[in-house]
Amino acid sequence: MDGTVLVADDDRTIRTVLTQALTRAGCKVHATSSLTTLMRWVGEGKGDVVISDVVMPDGNGLEMLPKISQDRPGLPVIVISAQNTIMTAIQAAEAEAYDYLPKPFDLPDLMKRTARALENRNRAPRRDDPVENADGPDELPLVGKTAAMQALYRLVARVMNTDLPVLICGESGTGKSLIARAIHDFSDRRTLPFVTANATDLSELEGPARLLARVKGGTLLLDEITDFDDEIQARIVRMMDVPGEHVPRFMATSQGDLSQAMEAGRVRQDLYYRLGGATITVPSLRERVEDIALLTDHFLQRAERDGAPKRWLSKEATELFRQYSWPGNVRQLENAVRRLSLTSRAEEITRPEVETVLGNQPDTGPILRGGEGEKLGTSVARHLRRYFDLHGNMLPPPGLYTRILREVEAPLIEIALDATGGNQAKCADLLGINRNTLRKKITDLDIRVTRRRKLM
Repeated sequence: MDGTVLVADDDRTIRTVLTQALTRAGCKVHATSSLTTLMRWVGEGKGDVVISDVVMPDGNGLEMLPKISQDRPGLPVIVISAQNTIMTAIQAAEAEAYDYLPKPFDLPDLMKRTARALENRNRAPRRDDPVENADGPDELPLVGKTAAMQALYRLVARVMNTDLPVLICGESGTGKSLIARAIHDFSDRRTLPFVTANATDLSELEGPARLLARVKGGTLLLDEITDFDDEIQARIVRMMDVPGEHVPRFMATSQGDLSQAMEAGRVRQDLYYRLGGATITVPSLRERVEDIALLTDHFLQRAERDGAPKRWLSKEATELFRQYSWPGNVRQLENAVRRLSLTSRAEEITRPEVETVLGNQPDTGPILRGGEGEKLGTSVARHLRRYFDLHGNMLPPPGLYTRILREVEAPLIEIALDATGGNQAKCADLLGINRNTLRKKITDLDIRVTRRRKLM
């Protein structure tokens, strides 16, 4: 890399790590813990790229972006932040940040983005008519620091002010409607109506006309599009094709893969292609386990604001939350936390109290069996494609082959050990490998070997 990078972060360790990494890559680096110093450097014409934290001792990094854009048009600014909410991503996009990464960030990923920014200097993306934020992050339970959620935030920010139809897919309780509402509330259409339509609203011939009159060029959300029968879907197609000055933005939600629903004949092909402008897949809670503690704290704080006593989870209770499958996703988690905030006997919520609440939850079987009938190769390909998609236009870090094999190998051996009751000889035979090879893999992969219950 060739250029000068300005780094602003109040964490000395981060400044040191970035300075060393960027210097080794061939860059000149100026690092500071002060936004005032950063803005002075920018005003003096220093720097080809800026990497800035959001929360600084003397101000907010996002609030400095308009001034940087005014003083140095085209200077790329990469925002890094520990505030892992959808609001941060939206604010960064609206403030014309070149890129946004959550903390803790992946250093190789940040280096690649910095290299790209240096290559594209003076061609930073621009937005017109920035949106004023109507709500704070506390009003949106769309929080998460995992790669899946951060990729979702960036996609929401990109599609927010386009006119493309948006299809939002995900399991029940993941927050699909919240995503749709967030896109509307922070878009150019935020002053216009947001209307949610179900099959009943379109069951009569006059239904489409009434909906268009209600939405008045705002946003029309078609809730669970696969629940609409063929006749209603045909009406939606005609409604989407109606020209006019006040055409609404169309969004739709779906619990399943809409392409599979089309192949199964449950969704019309013409409707599928009309809704396919942009697709947002909301991850299940099982796919973002690292966010469970963050969400739990968020819901406990919200319950406290609503009048519940101050509560927190014990370490053992938190671990049980992480191990649970959460078939109802974030909505189920919120309900469980609210109940615990009211029924817990002390400030610290214990594991037995969590066991009692989760023991009364619906059976997880139907959810966990949702993938039956799908070939193993198809399932693996779907997860691998998602992993690549999470990196946007960037490639994953090097060493992918070894990482993927390790991710597959470890659970395969653990499950095989479970199935054979912990008998390594039987497990090796089941896997078709030498027993010594199995022992070595158990050691290399740090698999804990205990006497396991044989699966039936």
